[in-house]
Amino acid sequence: MVKLNRASATARAPSARYIGGRLVTGVLLCCLLSACMFSPGLRMSKPAVLPTGDEAAGPAAEVKIPITEINVALIKQLQDAATQRSTAETAALFATGSAYTLGPGDVLQITVWDHPELAQAQGEASPINTARPSDPGPGFVVDQQGNLQFPYIDALHVAGLRVDEVQRVLAGRLRAVLRDPQVTVRMGSYRAKQIYVEGEVRTPGGQPINDIPMTVYEAINRAGGFIPTADQARMLLIRDGQSYPINLTQLIRRGMNPANIVLKNGDLLRVVSRDENGVYVMGEVNKPATALPMRNGSLTLSDAISQAGSFNSGSADPSQLYVIRDSTGAEPKVFHLNASSPVSMILANQFELQPRDVVYIDGSGLVRLSRVLGLLLPAINAGLTGAVLCRAGC
Repeated sequence: MVKLNRASATARAPSARYIGGRLVTGVLLCCLLSACMFSPGLRMSKPAVLPTGDEAAGPAAEVKIPITEINVALIKQLQDAATQRSTAETAALFATGSAYTLGPGDVLQITVWDHPELAQAQGEASPINTARPSDPGPGFVVDQQGNLQFPYIDALHVAGLRVDEVQRVLAGRLRAVLRDPQVTVRMGSYRAKQIYVEGEVRTPGGQPINDIPMTVYEAINRAGGFIPTADQARMLLIRDGQSYPINLTQLIRRGMNPANIVLKNGDLLRVVSRDENGVYVMGEVNKPATALPMRNGSLTLSDAISQAGSFNSGSADPSQLYVIRDSTGAEPKVFHLNASSPVSMILANQFELQPRDVVYIDGSGLVRLSRVLGLLLPAINAGLTGAVLCRAGC
């Protein structure tokens, strides 16, 4: 009878392997719960730390990146800095248009009244169907040395002179061979000076400078105007090896007329595409994507979130909205906005983004817990399965 009781007690006692399996499972659950205590509450409340250097150079140094709260004072500070920077960069471009001066390649039509034989020296016009824009029209062409060859007089240097000045000088030279000559000088073709327009315009290419001052608006109009993909806030003027940004939207907002920006011979005006100035929206949004600026070039934080389909209601934590700027530069910046309140979206609607900013929306604590569970549940299930198998084998 005693032997039977001991046998039954032995059969009812859990095996050592089963106890070990339960112990492993308990340890995993404890680790899971302890990890969940920290993971949901993990926030970028302290300055981010980036390691620098490499293994060969020894221990990496730490670069602390402060996290700046987005508020009214910060927005005003950024707007004032952008205004001052834009004013300083474009101040040198404003000028007053001046009269056209001649250069090599220009064509002059010269008429000496009562002397029709001199008109034959101008040559005949090319047929319309064979003429090209670069072909000179009928008249006297200014040579590469800037001289004008005209009958009865020596070579007349006209480069840098206005048309009225050439008319006066030419009449004075002809008085030596003609009696009281009546001379009329007009421009036949403008070929000495031109600017170049490229990028998001309808007809990019060279545009000759004529007697009408070549302003930014004039150049864009001659190039057919903007196309829908043009970024009007980030145009680029290249002059004498130096680049000048032109923000049409900001200039008009400040009451400065872009028509007062006069282009010079050899200038290159580049109209950038909006695709080149996108902002990356990542994290817990419905459609992570690259947000593009509006046609006027502006892009606010609320615009970017709207283009990404707004927050993901099931996983996003609106209080953890970050903007990362100059991530590849020497001094990256991180801005934070608590967007859980509708009032905070007023700030988001005023916070201007810059090209290649990164907008990141963090996940909620429950989402972090769910993801941690998704990573650890396979290990827990494996432990439980092992415990069951051990018990069955015992």
